Amino acid sequence: MVFLDPVLNPLMKPLLALGPLWAVVVLSFLISVIIVLVYKYFTKQDEMKRLKEQQKEFQKRMKELRSNPDEMMKVQKEAMKANMEYMKHSFKATLITMLPVILIFGWMNAHLAYEPIYPGETYSVTAMFNEGVSGEAELILDERSNLAVDKNIGKTSEVKQKINSGATWYVESTAGEHFLTVKFNELEKSKKVLVTTELKYEEPISVFGDSGIKQIRINNNKLRPLGPNFTVPLFNWQPGWLGIYIILSIVFSILLRKLFKVY
Repeated sequence: MVFLDPVLNPLMKPLLALGPLWAVVVLSFLISVIIVLVYKYFTKQDEMKRLKEQQKEFQKRMKELRSNPDEMMKVQKEAMKANMEYMKHSFKATLITMLPVILIFGWMNAHLAYEPIYPGETYSVTAMFNEGVSGEAELILDERSNLAVDKNIGKTSEVKQKINSGATWYVESTAGEHFLTVKFNELEKSKKVLVTTELKYEEPISVFGDSGIKQIRINNNKLRPLGPNFTVPLFNWQPGWLGIYIILSIVFSILLRKLFKVY
């Protein structure tokens, strides 16, 4: 969603100077504030409070009626009806917050999902081909890019490579935008690559339709806001920006709803 940059960069790009983790923390908090305030002022809070209390009462009664399934089912139906009424009242607020949240998510995904490719850094370009395709593929570089050493074989990548379901080249480029082209027979498909010191990148994967070349992928490393070596114990999980956002948004939402008395 690079098209969002002219609109959102003046407001949000300064946050990147704080570092990826703090950028996610601040944006999670701001989004939570927006959502909570919209819910407070665009819903009938008296009615929402009544429905919430009613739901708690239904839950309490269902626990008491576990030994009486027929009565418990009746109460459960009433609880579902109250829950649907609650969702109906909150629908307007959900619609209002949906668009700005989607736009901010798009901006975050364009700046915080992957590490950038830095000037002079070796990166790989992998072309995947449709099943049954064979022959040779060639990588055509622009004038500010060069083939680099393939660490797997200890020498510079070959411009032309035999197709074995895919072909991979290792490349180095100077700062700026680059267009690398994979040529197969008479077919050519280009991939845009951004090389920069900023937290910014092009979408790593370009998918093509009915051509022999299925996709071209650039190996941007995934960005780990908590550090590349941080792993959540027991789960062996290295959270990216989205995982951290979800956890923080739940915490911020609970605290802000209590602070602003939002139901």
